[in-house]
Amino acid sequence: MDGMLATCQLGYERHLAGELAGVGYDLREQGAGWVLCSRETDRDPPDLAFAHLVLPVPHELRAGTINTLVQQAVGFFAESLREERLEAAWPCVWGGSAGTIGLSRRVIAGEKTFYDRLRRRFSRVARLALSGTPRGVGPVRGLFVFFTDFDRAFAARTAVLGGQRRMADHAAAPSRSYLKVEEAYSVLGVEPRPGETVADLGAAPGGWSYSAARRGAQVIAVDHGPLKGGALGHPRIRHRREDAFRFRPAAGEVFDWLFCDLVEEPHHVLRHLVHPWLKHRWCRRFVVNLKFGRADPLALLGELRDPASPFATHAAAFRIRHLYHDREEFTVVGEARL
Repeated sequence: MDGMLATCQLGYERHLAGELAGVGYDLREQGAGWVLCSRETDRDPPDLAFAHLVLPVPHELRAGTINTLVQQAVGFFAESLREERLEAAWPCVWGGSAGTIGLSRRVIAGEKTFYDRLRRRFSRVARLALSGTPRGVGPVRGLFVFFTDFDRAFAARTAVLGGQRRMADHAAAPSRSYLKVEEAYSVLGVEPRPGETVADLGAAPGGWSYSAARRGAQVIAVDHGPLKGGALGHPRIRHRREDAFRFRPAAGEVFDWLFCDLVEEPHHVLRHLVHPWLKHRWCRRFVVNLKFGRADPLALLGELRDPASPFATHAAAFRIRHLYHDREEFTVVGEARL
């Protein structure tokens, strides 16, 4: 089909549909955790904030039984291999609408049946298959199957990854926000290293500071509030009880990382924190979380992408994502222009 299927966090389908409409796509259907829209075949999928996975030209599968549906998936995959020889490991990713009760069991059954049949027909190819979504951002070649209902799925050989993924918690992490910055590293493609420096503005209770410190980075955690858990008393975390908006590096100092996760109005954060830090080149990389609970998320997204935004003006590259672990917020990651 000439459509494009995009998946998102459950409950944010309307935002994803609005984001797609804003860049010229026409909505066809939407369900729990997915949006189907039209696609211009000569146009690459856009970089989307709300989309976790995009199937640019999916093949629709329909069948009343899981065996028949899987047989269609095997047939689609086999046909696509006529002009392709798989010599390296390839991702085989099966998923489904998170809002349909019982669908996950059908997805699991379908994936198992698919592997069984694939081993009988293409044993060498089956041995190279890797289950689970790969890390990283951008187009990936493999097989991707997404169920929108019990009798309907979409399959594609190529998918575009947004980089979002579920992260494992850590026993000493002071808060759930630890998971957000861990996920943000996957979107950015790099994480703090031993000896690097981090300014964590609005640090309390210390989840982001702890994430960087346990990787060997030296952290200045700026917040009037107390640090907790593994961040409290950590030898690589120096707690400064100051206003995050007033904190400035020493003369000539450039931090390797700027972290910012403040429960503040997003425009205030952009104007009084992000803008000066990027304009004056006080950091090399950044992870910034912006809350849109009281703002129009699509309007805010447009402002962040506008050529006049602090990110577009002063960053060498940046990505905006609604992460798996985000709620009503965007996470922006990138490299500062030095």
